[in-house]
Amino acid sequence: MTLNDTAKILYGSPLSKPRTAKFAIAVLLVLVLISSYTLFTSLQAKVTALDGVQVMAIAFLWSALFSSGTVAILWFLDRREHESRWLYAIAFLWGAFIATGIALPFNQIIISSIVDWVNAHPDVKDYLGANAGFKIAAPIAGPLVEEITKGAGVLLLFLLLKSEFDDARDGFIYGALIGAGFNFLESVHYVVSEYAKWGYAPWILHIGARHALFGFAGHALYTGIFGLFLGWSRQTTRKWWRYTAPVVGWLLGFSAHFSQNIGMLLAVLSQRASGVAVSQIETPPPGLSLPGMSFGLGWLVLAGSYVMKFWPFLLLVGFLLWRSGVWERRVIRDELANEVEPVITPEEYKAVHRDRIFRTRRIPKYDRRTAAAIVRAQNELALRKWRVQQEGQNVKTDPLVASWRDELGRLRESNSAIVV
Repeated sequence: MTLNDTAKILYGSPLSKPRTAKFAIAVLLVLVLISSYTLFTSLQAKVTALDGVQVMAIAFLWSALFSSGTVAILWFLDRREHESRWLYAIAFLWGAFIATGIALPFNQIIISSIVDWVNAHPDVKDYLGANAGFKIAAPIAGPLVEEITKGAGVLLLFLLLKSEFDDARDGFIYGALIGAGFNFLESVHYVVSEYAKWGYAPWILHIGARHALFGFAGHALYTGIFGLFLGWSRQTTRKWWRYTAPVVGWLLGFSAHFSQNIGMLLAVLSQRASGVAVSQIETPPPGLSLPGMSFGLGWLVLAGSYVMKFWPFLLLVGFLLWRSGVWERRVIRDELANEVEPVITPEEYKAVHRDRIFRTRRIPKYDRRTAAAIVRAQNELALRKWRVQQEGQNVKTDPLVASWRDELGRLRESNSAIVV
């Protein structure tokens, strides 16, 4: 029996039970309503004229354009067993409209508390200058609150959709998608906020910088690290690492976020220690581009600066993604070794051995769509067989294994009918 796409996604999930699914939908709707209200009221307070609406609309277009590049890269990383487009959308929208909306009031509470403390200590305010409270609060509120609200989305996918969360690469993709969604809306929010404050929009800082390195120099990196380690915990056979990896991943993501947010405070402290007056530190941000540079050149310069800042985290992610690719290819090769037609032909299995890090195998004599579907089904079958065996269950009686095998037979029959 071939399961439909929805049944495959929900196989083994608590959401396959109607009562649980209804409860989850109700909770989700409540979160959407709360987030929508906080985001709407926040933006409404800053957009008070027609020109503000125009700036916001342009910011949405810019941010959407840059975010599409991030999603395209993640889609390529996911090429061996593409997750559902619905899951891509859900992950992105969680980051954009739920994580941001829930984080906003908690950020404001922490920032307000620290601002009140600073106001009670004039010497601190005099030393750090305007917005002293924000400079101190940013490294605390942002990393703590935002990595919790974004990480909650990754954790829910991990717990509720086990059949779609196989390894470290899946975890990175889900985490980075949620981070990209958060970055998409946060960029717009900051552009609008700064426009209300200065009378012009600092595009280079809140569009260019926040989407530097194709979006992987900010929230996509931070939450992607957590997802990467969460996926690693599912992939590993070491019990102690299964429970430790998510904690390590979240702390690393928090640390990357903290290292970014504390930069402003450290810069001010460094300048003040060298004798620079507060009045010389507080300068308006650049507008469309960095001084003496075009927007594109400024974007490249900022990307380079983020490589220098985040190189340990970027190297770690790159290494683990490479290792996850090695693991995926090994599992696919081993688990398809004892399969026969119509699951896989001898020629197709030879292509499995030739698969490499940047090269995805193709199947000749099939139209492009069918060939891609066959490769995906074969890979999904292999990963499912590995998972079933790791859980100590019988591959022969697993409904998902049987479904993927039936799917491969159906795909070959449909293609034969077309050829005839």
